[in-house]
Amino acid sequence: MDSPTGGEAMLRHVNDDLLSIGQFARLARLSVKQLRHYATLGLLEPAWIDPASGYRYYRAAQARDALAIGLLRSLDVPLPVVAAVLSGTRDTGETGEGDSAAAALARVRDDLEAELARRRRTLKSLERILATGLPGAEVTLVTEPPRPAIVVRDLAATPEDIGRATSACVARLMAAAPPAPALVGLFPLDYGESIPVAVALTGTGLPQVPGADPAILPGGTFATAAHVGPYDQISLTAHALLAWCAERGHAPAGPLREAYVSDPATTPPERLVTHLMIRLEDEE
Repeated sequence: MDSPTGGEAMLRHVNDDLLSIGQFARLARLSVKQLRHYATLGLLEPAWIDPASGYRYYRAAQARDALAIGLLRSLDVPLPVVAAVLSGTRDTGETGEGDSAAAALARVRDDLEAELARRRRTLKSLERILATGLPGAEVTLVTEPPRPAIVVRDLAATPEDIGRATSACVARLMAAAPPAPALVGLFPLDYGESIPVAVALTGTGLPQVPGADPAILPGGTFATAAHVGPYDQISLTAHALLAWCAERGHAPAGPLREAYVSDPATTPPERLVTHLMIRLEDEE
C-alpha cells in the first residue's frame, strides 16, 4: 500500500526526512510501480514501512540510487548488473571499498561500447547489402571423418539471443579446455519459438566438463565456406552457403556447424575466421 497525501502530517511526527512513495517517485523520476518492482528485487527498498498501514516511505538520500537505476535501465543494462553497480556504490566511504563500483561500471561501459561497435558493423553491412546486394561465398566440398566430442547445450529465446547462448556454452568448455581447443558451434537449420544451441569440443583426451555430453560428430561430405569477419554477421555467409546448396539441389542435413579458427581474445572482429559447414545427405 502507498501513503495518501493526508498521511504526510502523520509521518512528520515520525521523521521529517521521510517521503511518501509518491513524493519519492516524483523526485526520482520513476513510477510508483517501478519502485515497488525494485523493492521486490532488493534493488531499492523503502527506508521504512508503516507496520500498521503498510505505507512505504523513502529518504531523500536514496534518490542517488534511484536515479542511477533509471539511467542504467535507460541503457538496457540488465538488472543483475544494476545490482552489482549499486552494491559497489553503497560500499563507498569509510570502508574504502568504492573500487567495486568503479569496476562494475567499467564492465558496463565495455559492454555498451562493444554493443555500439556491433551496431555500427551491422549498419555498415546493411548499407553494403542495400547498395550491392547479398554477398556471395566460395563454397567447396570436403570429406570429414566422424569426430569424438563433448557437447554443452543452451537454449536461445530468440535469434538475437543466439550469441549469448553460444558464449555461455563456450565459457563452460573453456574452463576445462586444452590450450588450443577445437570448438565447433552446432545450430539448427530451422528456427522455432526457441533455438537449441550447442558447442562441441572435439579431439582426443577430452576433459571432464560438468553437464557436458559425450558425442560423435557425424562424418561425411560437407559443403563449406569461410566466413571472415565478426560472429554477429555469420548469418550472411550461412545464407550464401545454404543458397549454394539449394541452387545445386543438395539436401542439407543439420545442424549447421561453425568451426572457430581464430581466438577472439587476440583477433580483431573483422579478421575472425570461422569455417561454416553443412553435411549433405545425398553425398554420403
